[in-house]
Amino acid sequence: MSSAIETRAQLAPITLVMGGARSGKSRYAERFVEQSAAHGTYCATAEPGDDEMMARIAAHRARRHEVARGSFWRTVEAPLALPAAIAAEAAPDRPLLIDCLTLWLSNLLLAEKCIEAEKAALSAALREAAGPVVLVANEVGLGLVPETPLGRRFRDEAGRLNQEIAGLADRVVFIAAGLPLLLKGS
Repeated sequence: MSSAIETRAQLAPITLVMGGARSGKSRYAERFVEQSAAHGTYCATAEPGDDEMMARIAAHRARRHEVARGSFWRTVEAPLALPAAIAAEAAPDRPLLIDCLTLWLSNLLLAEKCIEAEKAALSAALREAAGPVVLVANEVGLGLVPETPLGRRFRDEAGRLNQEIAGLADRVVFIAAGLPLLLKGS
């Protein structure tokens, strides 16, 4: 059996990659998928609300479209309709990378969506996904208590979402300073 096939067989149905800001979680998740398949689908949840966020999105796109990897990724955008994107895009031979759950949650809060209903739909979509899904999320509970009610709600909802997805996941990896720490799975 070739090493590429052996590596692909190691990709769990659901993988959660968590870490703080600038921890290297997106880069780790991208490389993890790239080493596990011939092609992948990148599901972006960010919305370019300001110049700084536009620059962040551009940096992520540029990294995915480097000369050596330019044909690997197909990108879909799902700032709100993440469960539908999972249903439409997850495939056995094309892992789906979702970057990131935390931005998706932020979008839901700002759109005044029912968080419980959206989380239930996400969980159902992940359980029914036709292929491997790798999700990226920020760990926001290690910092200071936010000053505003919205900030505290966001932190609390993010913590609950991370716990729920970690419970569903077959593999959970925490990234700190670019280094992976396996929390669940093999």
